[in-house]
Amino acid sequence: MITVHHLNHSRSQRILWLLEELDIPYEIRRYERDRTTMLAPASLREIHPLGKSPVIVDGGLTLAESGAIIEYLVQQYGQETMAPPAGTPERMRYTYWLHYAEGSAMPPLLLKLVFDRIEKGPMPFLVRPVAAAIARRAKSSFIQPQIERHLDYLEQELAHSDWFAGNRFSAADIQMSFPLEAAAARAGLGKSRPRLMEFLKRIHDRPAYKRALERGGEYELLG
Repeated sequence: MITVHHLNHSRSQRILWLLEELDIPYEIRRYERDRTTMLAPASLREIHPLGKSPVIVDGGLTLAESGAIIEYLVQQYGQETMAPPAGTPERMRYTYWLHYAEGSAMPPLLLKLVFDRIEKGPMPFLVRPVAAAIARRAKSSFIQPQIERHLDYLEQELAHSDWFAGNRFSAADIQMSFPLEAAAARAGLGKSRPRLMEFLKRIHDRPAYKRALERGGEYELLG
């Protein structure tokens, strides 16, 4: 049976969702973030040297990284249902979005999270105004414009099809869910991008998504 090493409030929620879509049995090993630092516990390093989540164990294989895990699970258990046919334009789009989600979409959203914490976090009194000013400048001049560019791009892409790889739901949509949910939580994604908001509504309405939330527990995007 597949084991998912699941950190609360993390990317591993996507893996639970994919497993629910595939309708294959799995078990969850749970890990809780430190309430002060919000970092993963040291015990995760016993599973993988980087101490990150998600990590799955399937037989003798231990695998980390969301994209790699999704590719493996689809190849092993869901090639016919969760990926477009090989050699088609839809398959190329599928591969593109699997990599785009973490390689392009997430970095500016992560930077926003970091600089929000710098701006608002505790620090010595004399340093606080300087640090806050630097954080605000970085966000307004670089980070937020980058986020807006990506969101505009994604909004236009969904004008061509219902889902990211075409008109059929695929694992690429599961991979893309995290940056879009992060944008909704951190970057003001709203009515100005109706296609993206409709995408989020449709994934939230999927029974497998709801089952994954029930099994994974409380879910708030923290990184």
